[in-house]
Amino acid sequence: MNLAEHVLRAGAAVPDRLALSVVGPARAERWSYGRLIAAVRGTATGLLRAGLQPGDRLLMRLGNRPAFPIAYLGAITAGIVPVPTSAMLTGPEVTRLADELRPAMVVAGEGIALPDQPVPRLDEADLAGFAALPPADFAMGDAGRLAYIIYTSGSSGQPRAVMHAHRAILARQMMFQGWYGLRPDDRMMHAGAFNWTFTLGTGLMDPWTIGATALIIAEGTAIEQIPLLASRHGASLLAGAPGVFRRLLRAEWQPIASLRHGLAAGERLDPGLRQAWQDRTGTDLHEAMGASEISTFLSGSPARPAPVGTAGYAQPGRHVAILDPDGRVLGPGLPGALAVRRDDPGLYLGYLDQPGDTQDRMLGEWFLAGDQAMAGDDGAITLLGRGDDIMNAGGYRVAPPEIEEVLASHPGAGDVAVTELAVGPGSSIIAAFWTGDAGADDLRAMAEARLARYKQPRDYIRLGALPRTPTGKINRRALRDSHRKDRT
Repeated sequence: MNLAEHVLRAGAAVPDRLALSVVGPARAERWSYGRLIAAVRGTATGLLRAGLQPGDRLLMRLGNRPAFPIAYLGAITAGIVPVPTSAMLTGPEVTRLADELRPAMVVAGEGIALPDQPVPRLDEADLAGFAALPPADFAMGDAGRLAYIIYTSGSSGQPRAVMHAHRAILARQMMFQGWYGLRPDDRMMHAGAFNWTFTLGTGLMDPWTIGATALIIAEGTAIEQIPLLASRHGASLLAGAPGVFRRLLRAEWQPIASLRHGLAAGERLDPGLRQAWQDRTGTDLHEAMGASEISTFLSGSPARPAPVGTAGYAQPGRHVAILDPDGRVLGPGLPGALAVRRDDPGLYLGYLDQPGDTQDRMLGEWFLAGDQAMAGDDGAITLLGRGDDIMNAGGYRVAPPEIEEVLASHPGAGDVAVTELAVGPGSSIIAAFWTGDAGADDLRAMAEARLARYKQPRDYIRLGALPRTPTGKINRRALRDSHRKDRT
């Protein structure tokens, strides 16, 4: 198989159908399936003519434009291994990645930081010219061979290169009904940038696989304009990080008649935000939880909405379990390590050049997702926090979401994060961070009224914004490191 051929097969049967529209207040840039497929296969030809060989690594440094998915699929078409990266990365950050990757070439967008290395460079302007070249054949091969590399968000340390096989696209089909409720006639609007893996997968690859239409918000468009654009372009599904939906709820806009529901991922969705969205729109907001190593595998869906306070259910076809430290499967109501069976077709091939770290994520026949969780009697999974985020309060283990849900319910809280801060040798406290206009005393009173004493934060720190990883997740490690109190 070839991942790109699989993604474009349905569109090849309907070449005149709209595949992609980049929508903004001024105008929309439209791509039919016929135009998209020609650009992808022509780009594959151009990359090969530029000197790349199948198996070479192509470091992608492109902005929020259609060139990003075209280069990505073009590389995979030719058997070249694309490495998509966030345009927000700085020169030193991307140089560290390139030191590890040893790319054969970097494709460079204007104004995007490049590695400080003598790597052959292909400018975006030259890349655009490849679209008119004769189409390359799809490089076919074993489904388990390397297709692309992505980077973890770095929320728990340095980003790591995650290798994925062509078969990963087959596993994504478990999301179609397990999360999206996706149909060929859908118009999937995604609020993220092209170069975010959430957008690349949910916003582009998945609707294209089924022959649906992808709607991507144009660069520079205000989030508050999304409802108008969704109505104008008939969006049936709206996907984005929870922060996008939070900002939308603060704005004034008319109902989106075409919208069936929203899709949230990238960071935890608090139940209050979901309820507020339901009250405002009359539609549900379905959350999915996953990891760079396997994409999403837990979610709520139109057919099976997640019970309040849970992350939803294992997607159909996924084998998910809660394990004790010895790898034994735990029953309902018992907290343990969240794991996915290692024969899942979407599971990564490993971390690049890190076989030891790859093996550390395995426990018997299971891949450890890195989260603590608990299953309900009906199979719904409640997340208790990442393993490295779990806090110790007087001997009790406390997950940040237990506290964040309470504080976030205050109308003036804004964005909220909770983490453990070191205050001395072997001593730490729970600290709460928030960005809204609520007073610390108000948040403290709410915690005292609704949380056990050992769960109540001992310190409250207002910030202008919470630190986030390049993919938009709250970076608790950065909070811990920048506000620790055991050093001067």
